[in-house]
Amino acid sequence: MSYLSVYWKRYWKLFCASIAFLSIESFCDLLQPTMVSKIIDDGVQTGRLDVVWQYALLMLGITAIGAVGAVGRNQLASRVSQRFGADLRLDMFKKINAYSYAELGKRDAASLLTRMTNDATQVQQFANGMMRVFVKAPILGIGAFVMVFFLNVRLLWILLVVVPIVIALIATSLKVGAPFFLKLQQALDKLNAAIREYLSGIRVVKAFNMLGREVERFDIVNESLSSIAIRVGRIMAMFSPLITLVVNLSIVFLLWISPELMTKGDITVGEVIAFMNYMTQILMALNMIFNVYQQFIRARASAGRIGEILGTETDGTGNAAASGTYRAEDIKGHIIFRDVTFAYPDTAEPILRNVSFEVLPGETVGIIGSTGAGKSSLVNLIPGFYQPQSGTVLLDGVDIAAYDETRLREQLSIVPQKAQLFTGAIAENIRWGKMDATDEEVTIAAKAAAAHDFITSFPDGYNTILGQNGVNLSGGQRQRVSIARALVRRSNVLILDDCVSAVDVVTEAAIMQSLRREAADVTCLMVTQRISSVMHLQKILVLDNGEAVGFGNHEQLMTDCEVYQEIYRSQIGRSM
Repeated sequence: MSYLSVYWKRYWKLFCASIAFLSIESFCDLLQPTMVSKIIDDGVQTGRLDVVWQYALLMLGITAIGAVGAVGRNQLASRVSQRFGADLRLDMFKKINAYSYAELGKRDAASLLTRMTNDATQVQQFANGMMRVFVKAPILGIGAFVMVFFLNVRLLWILLVVVPIVIALIATSLKVGAPFFLKLQQALDKLNAAIREYLSGIRVVKAFNMLGREVERFDIVNESLSSIAIRVGRIMAMFSPLITLVVNLSIVFLLWISPELMTKGDITVGEVIAFMNYMTQILMALNMIFNVYQQFIRARASAGRIGEILGTETDGTGNAAASGTYRAEDIKGHIIFRDVTFAYPDTAEPILRNVSFEVLPGETVGIIGSTGAGKSSLVNLIPGFYQPQSGTVLLDGVDIAAYDETRLREQLSIVPQKAQLFTGAIAENIRWGKMDATDEEVTIAAKAAAAHDFITSFPDGYNTILGQNGVNLSGGQRQRVSIARALVRRSNVLILDDCVSAVDVVTEAAIMQSLRREAADVTCLMVTQRISSVMHLQKILVLDNGEAVGFGNHEQLMTDCEVYQEIYRSQIGRSM
């Protein structure tokens, strides 16, 4: 948990100020029973009303000072804990953003969500408690001991018997309950994962009438979380009343023996009342400590899970390849793959094997092959999302690994295989490609992507608000908005990763025609499953099982490449 030292350095002054206010409040609370004792013994029993008023006014002043301490403590505690929680969540968000694609592949999205929300809240609440009640507990407990010592040392032995018993109860409860708090967070992970998977696939669930199965799956994880929470609640609910019982028994014992002590003159009425108040304060302190350790155990489990995120080593760029400092001002688009072999992390077999080819600036190259041939993996090496195990990917003669990641991706336009849109207006989604794009530029890009007509058919046009991931658009419409987002950037390198799979042949032809017109001088890599999309291109790369088995135009490949011929016959031959 060494990462927490960063926040300590940031907020230690305000934290210490909060503790100072808390100490003032606690000391004022400790003085109250002694003042009551003085009022009873020196004022009420002696009939001196002036003494009663004197101590009453003194108590009022002490209470006012304590109130100031409480207000100051609450203000600072709320401010520091909220800022700490916000900084913690922001740092986790930045850290996740800096993960490489490989690292993200190892993480479950539901677990990351839980850590950024529930776990961060647990740690934030512990920090808030530290400044509100957690430090107050030992001050009250130890202070009450001291005050009883000065009040009447003959009563101290009762505390010396009671407190060790209570401490033993607290230690036992923590030892029994601690393992369940980590299990509770893990069960919450599984619940979030089940909810997320169901919501993302709800259409498929309804289409296959599998609601009953999903209810059963959810019921299993839901009951698991519930059962663990119940076990934790039972353990903690058993010990808190026991602590209260032990302290109250000590008060009853004092009341039982106090008449004899008062007869002997060993104790006064005011001291008995003051001792009872101090026992109540000790009970409060012990219950606070009990709650502190409950919070601490949960916060420790959560802090460890957060530490797994913040402690992960990254290159700080969010990728495994482009992590250098080279900042090209104008990438032309000369791409060379030289004996590139690539495998995903924790995967034994390479996805790409010794792939070599060259794309000159301004050329459009089609990339075709069967499912799983490595097409998407190949184009994902160009933006530096992954690093090849061997070989080199060159862009304008410079190794991708040497590029500054931010500058590299600023000059690339990418349309991913899965169209990912965001909540907001259609125009805002298109402007992701260029945040300062004018309305005219947005419209031109939408027309080039064959999206303008369906966008303007909506009542709000380009201001139409999209739901999460463009849920209110069809698959083909989402792909066309995604293409427009890439085109509005007007980069010299355009990567189209099978991005027209959900559109019809006529729309695809219109998009291809627009691309030839709008991106005539752009280096374009077009991944596709349809041979009709690449037949007209001068260069076509054919992949099969991760290997480049053909590179040339349609006529050459129909003569020299058996894999290309099979694709042609399966798609074109059958329709003829």
